[in-house]
Amino acid sequence: MTKRLAAFVVCAIASLAAQAATIDAVISPNAIVVKVDGQARVHTLEGKPVLYCGLEAFLGWSARLLGAQIDPGAETGPVVTLAGKTVPIAALLVREGWLRPPALSDVAQEALAERRGGWACAPKTEPFAQMGSRVDPKITAGIAMNESSYRGRPWPWTLNVAGRGMFFSTREEAYAAINRLLANQRCDFDVGLMQVNWCYHGKRFASPWEALAPATNIRVAEDILTENLQRSGSAMTAVAWYHSANPERGGPYFSRFMKHVAQFQ
Repeated sequence: MTKRLAAFVVCAIASLAAQAATIDAVISPNAIVVKVDGQARVHTLEGKPVLYCGLEAFLGWSARLLGAQIDPGAETGPVVTLAGKTVPIAALLVREGWLRPPALSDVAQEALAERRGGWACAPKTEPFAQMGSRVDPKITAGIAMNESSYRGRPWPWTLNVAGRGMFFSTREEAYAAINRLLANQRCDFDVGLMQVNWCYHGKRFASPWEALAPATNIRVAEDILTENLQRSGSAMTAVAWYHSANPERGGPYFSRFMKHVAQFQ
């Protein structure tokens, strides 16, 4: 009886292994070929491919997915197992910067702002075109280059504390720094891509964590610029006032801004 049971278990395991679905090929960030029991089928993922670096760059990255086990019928969409961890494959591609979901989640915003994967080769204005809505992305990108430039690109996890720039590797690290400042009753700091000042504009955000969200940070900056334009009637003054209403400070700021804008494609 024991031998029969053991044989049954072995056969059952073999049958399951034969039926296990694996990734047979990757066509693009939103199309994969899944093989189940010898039959291949193309599965499409919701969202747009991010191929600013070219398809070859993506295929080179995606080679790690070939042969991986996948559950194509999971409730969250196809789920892949890599290094013993299970993750929805669409979420993985979004996080790594190869897939732009229909709605920009926090993870998608972070991949875009950090320029991961295919976003690395996008124009500097692209994050602002994707996450802004009311101001020309060249304007918001030019301001961000003045405010949070790190290694030649605007960096989302940036603080400026009393004139001292601080660049963090992650949103969590920047958030922890903000909480330390607030615990010390300080508001003399600027936050995020657009370096929004907390003393003057902190109430525009639901929370310090939300203030670091790239899309929210850009939206608040657009609000400030729009208000500056309504008050001054001048686009030049609106940009200068974003930094300071003092002409001695706002003038040089605008000159640096124009140099950045002139370099955008």
